[in-house]
Amino acid sequence: MLQFPQEQQICARSMRIDSLILPIAPQAVCGRRFGGGKETAALPPAEAAAWIGELIKGGKTLGGVNLCGPGDALAAPDLLLAALDLLRQQHPGLAAQVTAAGLGAAALAQKLAERNIARINLQVEAVDAAICEKIYAWIRPGKRTIPLAEAAAILISEQEKAVAALTQAGLRVNIQTTVWPGRNDQHVAAIAEKMARLGASSMTLLPFAPAPDEEGQPACDAALLAQAKHAAAAHLELAEYNAILLTPPSSGPAFAGTLLPKPGKGRPNVAVVSSNGMEVDLHLGQAQKILIYGPRCGDELPSLLAVRNAPEAGAGSARWETLARECLFDCFALLAAKAGENPQKVLAEQGVKVLLAEDGIEGLVDVLYGGGKK
Repeated sequence: MLQFPQEQQICARSMRIDSLILPIAPQAVCGRRFGGGKETAALPPAEAAAWIGELIKGGKTLGGVNLCGPGDALAAPDLLLAALDLLRQQHPGLAAQVTAAGLGAAALAQKLAERNIARINLQVEAVDAAICEKIYAWIRPGKRTIPLAEAAAILISEQEKAVAALTQAGLRVNIQTTVWPGRNDQHVAAIAEKMARLGASSMTLLPFAPAPDEEGQPACDAALLAQAKHAAAAHLELAEYNAILLTPPSSGPAFAGTLLPKPGKGRPNVAVVSSNGMEVDLHLGQAQKILIYGPRCGDELPSLLAVRNAPEAGAGSARWETLARECLFDCFALLAAKAGENPQKVLAEQGVKVLLAEDGIEGLVDVLYGGGKK
């Protein structure tokens, strides 16, 4: 098993990042009542792996990554496993952690163990449903919304199953708990005791800090945090939180949080789907024509070069393979208002990055060619 650094820190003057947060989860499974964090866009697996490559090329040294947020890492298991597989293929020396609430974790325990995860951080705020309700505004264990009391009980049960299954699979489980004054600060010992009994190996305590101008819930001060740590230490080893959140590179608000592809030899052009030739406003699956933009001969200005027919619908993955081969053979990116996960995956494998945005074609194309001033 990969050993994850016990003490992680980042110095402003250093090029080393011991633990980088990879925001790969687009879907949330619960929402807390207070403490809204900084908005971060979810990166598709290929972009997450590419971003790490860019950081390394830029001189950064990474000791590990934490697959965490902005939603829940286990809410979209296929994306999580794909991201882990890419990391193992492209950056095999990186230790990987996964942070999640734990819904569905038991069923994934073996698959996670097969990918040699260094540590699973389970976000356990309470082991009592009534206390859980004081912290969460909503919890969605499945696709439909259910009463909070029922959902809280399901979350607690799922977390108990998760700890048992993950540890049985040979994974190290760390419990991550936020200390909420007046809500769970006197409940930390109970959380630690129960999680230790189930097999957890350590616990990280985070002080609650309200968002700017947020009222209704006081911050956790140093004295209260120290008290909570003392209570937890009687049952579990304490582990510090050291992950670093950086903002992925972007070029303008239309592509916020997206690692943009670049034109290259053999693929200098951009494909666009549009209903009117002026705006990117179509779902890729509805496109009958593909507009091809690229550098114009003579002055190199990005311009409309051609209009090509898209393959007919109904052929599944074969349709997107045909699209890549016969229509996008000279394109490095495709702009669409929406697109399914399968076409995005198939086209990415063929060297064409699908970018989702709704705006004027001219401005979006200009961004991709380095203009960026809409």
